[in-house]
Amino acid sequence: IPIRLTRRIERRSGMNLTEKQKEVLKLVCLGLSNKEIADTLYVSSFTSKAHVGAILRRLNVKNRSRAAYLAGKNNLI
Repeated sequence: IPIRLTRRIERRSGMNLTEKQKEVLKLVCLGLSNKEIADTLYVSSFTSKAHVGAILRRLNVKNRSRAAYLAGKNNLI
């Protein structure tokens, strides 16, 4: 496997997601908004938005839909 492809797989493997980020990703997959995630986890909207942003960066995707797709496809949650 080429090194670039291996790194891409590693970035998307979910190995770098924290437990809290995995929990947030599950809620994203359920279609919850940042506000709904915040209410569910008893955190601020700012905190839930920060977690979602970190998830998108770690999975190297641009939107929540793509993150949810990768989560399902790669059994990240």
